[in-house]
Amino acid sequence: MAHSFEKDYWEEHWVQADDPASAVANESTANPYLLRETATLRPGTALDAGCGTGAEAIWLAGQGWRVTAADISANALQRAGAAGAAVGSAVTWVEADLTTWVPNDRFDLVVTSYAHPAVPQLAFYDRISDWVAPGGTLLIIGHLHHHDAADGEANGHDHQHDDHPPAEATVTRADITARLDPAVWRIDTAEEHSRQLDGEEGRVLTLHDVVVRAGRLA
Repeated sequence: MAHSFEKDYWEEHWVQADDPASAVANESTANPYLLRETATLRPGTALDAGCGTGAEAIWLAGQGWRVTAADISANALQRAGAAGAAVGSAVTWVEADLTTWVPNDRFDLVVTSYAHPAVPQLAFYDRISDWVAPGGTLLIIGHLHHHDAADGEANGHDHQHDDHPPAEATVTRADITARLDPAVWRIDTAEEHSRQLDGEEGRVLTLHDVVVRAGRLA
């Protein structure tokens, strides 16, 4: 089934997350690829593009980053603000449609983790890559479409009612790296992985992910 990923979709998504009977899970820990890929970076300014309930933004702030965390959903940001109270002004929460919003500055790190806007996924990555400052880092963590229905798959921040991330929200590492001009970008990581999480009622959930980290040369 195709998804529009418009604001109404995401507001409903996070309303469902407050329902204990819902299959929509609450992501309360930062993505492990974020921890790995930023381990050697010097903290500076960061943008979490499509921050959801803020786990990644809060973790980055705890590592010394000054974070702008943007999301289209007011419901998600309300949850994020409550969860991130301890980091205070280290995170600025911004309600914004990332398909039209333009930040005032570029950032030392731009990260997106399972974000799905109402534009083609690769066009979204093109857009946010422009917000990386020279010498900065772009980190994309996304869904890799997988056809094996036997896995009991999950899909990170998206958490659809069926277990599969929608095909229109997934891309490969080759799709992403082909968009990054080698005169502008140095590819540091380009990987595809599967990992497992414990789900509800003893289910084992398998996530198929693509991870690309690139450094901006100019």
